[in-house]
Amino acid sequence: MGGGSAREPRTPLPLIGAHMSIAGGLGQALIRGRKLRCEAIQIFVKSTVRWRMPPLRPDEARRFGEARRESGVGIVFAHSSYLINLASSDPLLRKRSIASLEEEVRRSSALGLPFIVLHPGAHGGAGEREGIRKIADGLDEALAPVPGEGVKILLETTAGQGTSVGGRFEHLAEIIAASSRPGRLGVCFDTCHVFAAGYDLRSRKGYARAMEEFDRAVGLPGLKAFHLNDCRGPLGSHLDRHTHIGKGRLGLIPFSFLLNDRRFAGLPMVLETPKGRGAALDRRNLAVLRGLIRGRTAS
Repeated sequence: MGGGSAREPRTPLPLIGAHMSIAGGLGQALIRGRKLRCEAIQIFVKSTVRWRMPPLRPDEARRFGEARRESGVGIVFAHSSYLINLASSDPLLRKRSIASLEEEVRRSSALGLPFIVLHPGAHGGAGEREGIRKIADGLDEALAPVPGEGVKILLETTAGQGTSVGGRFEHLAEIIAASSRPGRLGVCFDTCHVFAAGYDLRSRKGYARAMEEFDRAVGLPGLKAFHLNDCRGPLGSHLDRHTHIGKGRLGLIPFSFLLNDRRFAGLPMVLETPKGRGAALDRRNLAVLRGLIRGRTAS
């Protein structure tokens, strides 16, 4: 796995935050994050329901940079559009997916973001081996036009629903190994997805076992970000159903393990829990997480 970017800060504590809406402009996400005292936020860099958008204008990138400096948010990263499926057997869908991901890499680079989180894809019945090959090739195609050691793509762990790839840590390792640009790839660990895929994080022993399995398959240095979500479905259900921290089948214990694991100090850990009107639910979930960090007071 490639080394960390200069934009990936290391501090004694994890960087806690949430996915923030870009409604009203990219900079609005930073304003929303600042109001919640987020140390990290995740955003979309383009519409999630359109394949193409005009290139990011220099003045848009400049205003975003200014808003970012004013916000005090430590790290901002992107989540890719849900339209993208690099494993698709449909030639047109796959072509559009690669082009869309390339555009998101360019936009993220212009905004100074260190990485983009990507759902690996669903093979649609073609088989895991074929899906993994297509994903690796698609990643190479999307990254090739934006050379250097810039924006990384983080493969997100999945719940393993349907024909989706990424429900096992080995899937992610195989994609990275098959890519010609492994140094520009990493992993985003989603707690809900990992639990739904069958990794039991609810005990000290289970948590340690899951991290050992990840380390053997991918290597812990490959972990660059976390999605903190409780899970509505039971262990191994393969149901991708997020819920509020401590209100699902995971409970609070796994989050306490993760937030106090010194191996992940300084990494961004963001909520993708259900939203309500305003920011009340995010504020409540963030307070719960902060209260679980030893030596830190919730507010």
